[in-house]
Order: sequence, then structure tokens, then C-alpha cells
Amino acid sequence: MPDDIALYIHIPFCRRKCNYCSFISYPHRDADIPAYVEALKQELGLRIRGKSIRSIYFGGGTPSLLSARQLNDILATISSLGRVNQMAEITIEANPGTVSEPYFRDIRALGVNRLSLGIQSLNDAELALIGRIHTAAEAREAVSFAHKAGFNNLNLDFIYGLPKQTLNDWQKTLTEAMEIGAEHLSLYCLTLEDGVPLWGTIKRGDLPDTDHDLSADQYEMAEDLLAESGYRHYEISNWARPGYECRHNLTYWDNSPYLGIGAAAHSFLNGRRLANTPDIDKYLDAFVDKPEPVLDLNEEISPELQLAETVILGLRQCQGIYHDDIQRRFGIDLLKRYRRELTEMVNAGLLEYDNRCLRLSRRGRLLSNEVFWRLLPE
Repeated sequence: MPDDIALYIHIPFCRRKCNYCSFISYPHRDADIPAYVEALKQELGLRIRGKSIRSIYFGGGTPSLLSARQLNDILATISSLGRVNQMAEITIEANPGTVSEPYFRDIRALGVNRLSLGIQSLNDAELALIGRIHTAAEAREAVSFAHKAGFNNLNLDFIYGLPKQTLNDWQKTLTEAMEIGAEHLSLYCLTLEDGVPLWGTIKRGDLPDTDHDLSADQYEMAEDLLAESGYRHYEISNWARPGYECRHNLTYWDNSPYLGIGAAAHSFLNGRRLANTPDIDKYLDAFVDKPEPVLDLNEEISPELQLAETVILGLRQCQGIYHDDIQRRFGIDLLKRYRRELTEMVNAGLLEYDNRCLRLSRRGRLLSNEVFWRLLPE
């Protein structure tokens, strides 16, 4: 295992499953949280001892369902086992409707220095459509709580491409998102997997399907409006004020080592991809019967696939990838290795390159999957 890692901790509990959600999360299981915290501590004891930790990210689910005392228990365990960098970025995802100003003050005092609020919309009709538990007023209140509690590194998540969402609706959301003072914005186009409630509603014809042309217009509007307001577009779906890029997520996009703890958590270490069981009961039972997590995946990533994934993840970043970086890491000339594919995509207006760097064009960011699949090994 590398000595320097980014640490992800999955908290798979939520108050209610949203209509679009396909993430591993479990509603109405709050009673299992204490046992889950104990299981996390046991897994941490197995996997991070003596390691240097550059970032910690609590994702979910809804991590803000954990009390400040439970978060402190986890963070204290991490500090007792590993070496947390003094400048480590420590993020927790939180949902409006589950938080208060005192709660934010308490977790800020624990060392949590970055907050990611899953707002998704500032329109009550849209929030009801996607099944969020909060209102737009509660979302605004959560932002106010965060500022009053001293958080000055705040991310807000939003979804575009929603059924019946107009370009004007999206513009209003973006404008207010900038006005309420977020240092970072994550904007995701609605994607639905088979079986989630909203997918079924659309398939029955009760709601219109996603208008892809409109979604593209919404994305380009975001690029223009946020640039005018001083946000840097640094990854396909992410914008930040200068200096507020998410350091933890940059680990993923650089294809660098990370360790996932908890049910359904993924890791990339020593050229291997690992994933814990997504079944929360199996995860909890594993630490009763024997002190080790149940792996759902443990595979070696071939050098060819590591190269392709590094290029693809690097292209997600708006700065692109540098030829010299690929040469140092893999001993490969990027332009020679992908000469045919790159020529086709440059001619199609999806990629731009110069003597040092390869990046997606503005059109390429809209059609990134058309680029990425061409770079995968056959």
C-alpha cells in the first residue's frame, strides 16, 4: 500500500431514497449507525496503520446523519492510527434538512474544513419531483448555517437536465447559487439507471425524457455564467474559485492512490482495484465473525488499462494532460501511442493539443464519452 493516501469513508445511510438515486444507500437504518461506526474503526485499524493521509472525505448516503460525537470517534481513530497531514482537506457531505448551525459548529471544531451540501435545486417543484427531503428555503438556511459556523470552503451540488426544467429555470438556480456564496459548484446532468423511480415515471410517459439539446445549452450557460463570475472550470462537472479546487477529488482524476473504507467503498492501490461489499449487513457481520471486510472486487489493473484510465481521467480536467507527465509515469509517447485516435478526434473538433498538452475542446466536454471510449484497450 502506498504510504501517502487519500482516504474515503462511505456512510451509506439516508433519511429517504431520492427518486433518481442509484448510489449505495440505505433509508430507515439509523439504528445501525453505532454498529457501523464500530465496524469502520475496525477496518481503519486494518488498513491505515502508519500511513500518511493527505485528505479525508466522508461521502454517502448522508454522512450528516452521524452525530458530531460519532464523527469525532472516527477522526480520532484515524489520527491514532495514521499520520494526518496538518494541511489535510477534510470534507463531509451534508444534506439540508439534516443539519443545524450548532451541528456545523461542532464538526468545524473537529477539524472538518470543507463542506459539500447536496442541494440539487433551489426550485421547490424540482425538489419535489426528484424526491429530496428539503425545500429551497431549507437549502438556503443550510448555506447560512455553514457560513455562520465558520465554513469558508463550501461546495454546492446541483442537477440540470431535469424533466420540465427550462433554460430560464436553470439560469435562476445558477445565479442564486453564486449569490449565496459558494466557493465551489458541482453541476451534474441528470442520469437515470433502470429501476429508479424517476426512470419508471419517464418510461411510463408521465414525465418527458431528458432533452439532450437543452441539457447541452444548460451546460454551456453554466460555463459562461460561472466564468464571468470568476469561477474556474477545472473538471468537466466542477467549478471553483481559485484555490478552492477539491484536492481529494483531484486524486481520482490524477489516477493516484486512494483508500476506501466502509460498505461499497472502492480503493485503487498498488495497481489493484478493490471494492468492499455493498451489502451493509454483510459488512457489519464481517466484523462480528472475523476482523476483515468482505471484498466484492479485487482485480489487478494491467499497465495498458492504467494508461488508458490515466489519460481518460486526466482529460476530465480542463487543463488536460501533459505529454511529459505521461512519459515520466509510463515511459510512453502519448501522441505516438494514440496517434490514430487523437487525429480523428482533433479533426472532429473534440480535442485540442499543442506540443505540451492535450485537452478536450468546449464541444468535446459536451461529448466526452465519444472521446473516452476510443481510448480504452480493445
